[in-house]
Amino acid sequence: MAYLDIKNVVKHYEGHTALAGVSMEVPEGCIYGLLGPNGAGKSTLIRIINRIITADEGTVTLNGRKMTDNDITHIGYLPEERGLYKKMKVGDHIVYLGRLKGMTKADAVASMHWWLDRFDLKEWENKKVEELSKGMQQKVQFIGTVIHRPPLLIFDEPFSGFDPVNAEQLKVEILALRDQGSTILFSTHNMASVEEVCQQITLLNHAQVVLTGSVDEVKQQHKKNIIAVQTPDKIEPNAAVFTLLPPDPVKKADTRIKLAPGVPVRDAIAWLNEHYRLTGFTEVLPSMNEIFIETVKSKNTEQQ
Repeated sequence: MAYLDIKNVVKHYEGHTALAGVSMEVPEGCIYGLLGPNGAGKSTLIRIINRIITADEGTVTLNGRKMTDNDITHIGYLPEERGLYKKMKVGDHIVYLGRLKGMTKADAVASMHWWLDRFDLKEWENKKVEELSKGMQQKVQFIGTVIHRPPLLIFDEPFSGFDPVNAEQLKVEILALRDQGSTILFSTHNMASVEEVCQQITLLNHAQVVLTGSVDEVKQQHKKNIIAVQTPDKIEPNAAVFTLLPPDPVKKADTRIKLAPGVPVRDAIAWLNEHYRLTGFTEVLPSMNEIFIETVKSKNTEQQ
């Protein structure tokens, strides 16, 4: 049973359909990527899950029950549009956010101290939010999102505004929250981060689901039968078996080949082994960025 189960959700605005029968099942303890170009419907779906707006049709269930307003305390939401009270002290602000989610003051204070230590922000506890750098404010907002240890976390572009070092720290914390049992809905345009943290994805385009599945399955489904071959020899093309591709700009020493239609990988490798001194080979899978662009372009073309 899915922990977060979205069935046939529809949302219309005047003259515009934001969601047209969207369904997806988010397993418990999973980091689930919600992807799509601008205007695809991601933000509308997130607002429906958060009970900010209601769906016109369809259902959203959480842990087997239809969601109600009371479930908000079980959700931590980090919106793309960040916002903190600039004049509040950092520690007071975090405790305030914890209290809004139903924590006792003592628990909120203890958790606040733990997280400030975790992010090396302890010395900023009594500083006003406006005195912090943008990156530190982002960390404070992240702490305010997770302080009550909710079972469902929704992160909308969580790495936006972070330098690589702090983005890596945040990634470590997100993975740790998953390992501790949190279910995480992860909305982003950063496909590299999807490959690093997500187990499953759903891609929306024009208010509809156009791609869904585990990251590994999706990459296998979109592979182009390309192999990177390692050999000291210069390989010549054989149209019956493969064609040569331009070298990889990163792994320039590899020879990239595209198999001819109907030629299995094992047969191509066997042929190459007979004619060249192979030292290794790897199947080249497309990146999530390539899959994202290809799928969106294809669906846009179909709808023209």
